[in-house]
Amino acid sequence: MTRTGTDMVDSCNNLALRKAARYLGATYDKALAPTGLRATQFSILQKLSTQEHITITSLADMIAMDRTTLATNLKPLAREGLVTVEPSPTDRRARIVTLTPEGLARMKAALPYWRTVQSEFEESFGQDKAARLRAALEDVLGTGFHPWAE
Repeated sequence: MTRTGTDMVDSCNNLALRKAARYLGATYDKALAPTGLRATQFSILQKLSTQEHITITSLADMIAMDRTTLATNLKPLAREGLVTVEPSPTDRRARIVTLTPEGLARMKAALPYWRTVQSEFEESFGQDKAARLRAALEDVLGTGFHPWAE
């Protein structure tokens, strides 16, 4: 028996993930709006706050984003003075991303908004279930696909 178009769509992992990602992403974007940051920007600043200097390639790997998309996301952060993007002193082909003091301050200002929406989601969805969801999504990254390989 062949599957109908509806059955295929209903079982599409990509669609289910993207629907949930858009829903949750919009929820975090709305919560972070008073800080002038979108959820993706907050995540980038948060990740940079744990690194002294990092290449765009390394940062892209850490947050599972292709380099071109990351570079596009870094442009408004650089325009606002929240990050710097400069050529590496040891490899002119590599670009180093650094969080500025203003970027750290903005990330810290956004933390209470992030904590609130994080807590609200975990309360609504369930703390254990949210932890399992994060673990399952992390496992997805280990499935062996190489979407950004050149």
